[in-house]
Amino acid sequence: MEPLDLYILGCGSANPMQRHQPASQVVSLRGKHFMIDCGEGTQTRLARRGLGMKRIGHIFISHTHGDHTLGLPGLICTMSLLGRTAQLHIHAPQELKTFLDISLQTFCPDLDFEVLFHSVDTTQHQIIFEDRSIEVWSLPLRHRVPCCGFLFREKTGQRHIRREMIDFYGIPTSQICNIKAGKDWTMPDGTVIPNERLTTPPSPSRSFAYCSDTTYLPRLAEMIQGVDLLFHETTFGKADELQTKWTYHSTAEQAAQIAVQANAKRLCIGHFSARIKDEEQLLHEAKAIFPNTILANEGLHISI
Repeated sequence: MEPLDLYILGCGSANPMQRHQPASQVVSLRGKHFMIDCGEGTQTRLARRGLGMKRIGHIFISHTHGDHTLGLPGLICTMSLLGRTAQLHIHAPQELKTFLDISLQTFCPDLDFEVLFHSVDTTQHQIIFEDRSIEVWSLPLRHRVPCCGFLFREKTGQRHIRREMIDFYGIPTSQICNIKAGKDWTMPDGTVIPNERLTTPPSPSRSFAYCSDTTYLPRLAEMIQGVDLLFHETTFGKADELQTKWTYHSTAEQAAQIAVQANAKRLCIGHFSARIKDEEQLLHEAKAIFPNTILANEGLHISI
């Protein structure tokens, strides 16, 4: 099974703080990096983690607030300085396009690669990108501006060959791909060997959901049922629950409730407010409802 990894580059919120950086994450699968959000300083944290910028082909932006977007111009300029020639795809709400166009014209007008913008409808739950390995779905959220999360769902792989049965029936190597794809094998005498005898089921597909920023949104659980890892914003604790009403953010308890309703396997909480001095209290509040919860931090690496 190929590694599916999540790297947290920043898990703070809008107000600057010493212990956390603005929002950014990287999902890595089969040598490809998918970036989620790009707050200030993201390129520096990429360099510190040794995550190659040239391997980032797609950047998914949840909404236009600066703590999720202001790292984009610098990152793109640095990619150019490093000699990038491959296309870069930006998936974001339509509202980001003006900012992106002006930034590119102002700071890096002579790029040697194409930046392609893909508008995301933040009101729809739909596939916004797919390749042979993965699907990315939009997750409508409720924030002060158009906003969506992202569900990364690995595609089901091929069946696993039972080598001893391949040898037993003398199946040529040239037919292995067909067998892995689910085809039966017909012997020279016409006997059909069912695929279930030649293979075992494929490895279970894995999934990761990124939900930031949003008010408590119970319907979200339906869209991410059974997710392996859920990252859900936890800007506030229970003591500041009233703040969520006008900021359209969530508490640790609310994030945990979404994890329970979604039958998630693991929950990672982040996007911490600068007013939070003890994040362990947030962890305590979440774990009281959903025990398999961890705190995000810069440098955190999670294998899914």
